[in-house]
Amino acid sequence: MKAGRKISGGRYKKPKKKKLTGRQSQTRVVKIGDTKTKLIAGRGKTKKLVSFSNNIANVMAKGKSKKSAIKNVLETPSNTFLARQNILVKGAIIETELGKARITNRPSQEGNVQATLLPLD
Repeated sequence: MKAGRKISGGRYKKPKKKKLTGRQSQTRVVKIGDTKTKLIAGRGKTKKLVSFSNNIANVMAKGKSKKSAIKNVLETPSNTFLARQNILVKGAIIETELGKARITNRPSQEGNVQATLLPLD
């Protein structure tokens, strides 16, 4: 058989090299606090505004959006430990001035917090 070939005659594919674009960035933890954001350069001259801490949420209530202060993280269905540390993630239920709200975006990727008001129990 020829070198670099399988018994069936097919060739072996070489593994791809590790590239700079294949690296993962550090995970960003968004906590409750004074608004702190940063502009990060992406691929193809794109810019991304990322958030490190935030204390204001854009809450949707009855089809209207209102800015509301975030008081506390009540629960996080994806990970209970995140709620204890007041970390803002998608799906987390937060306590705002308007009432309980669920975060609908990814604050670590977008630089702000979007939420929808939950109905009263």
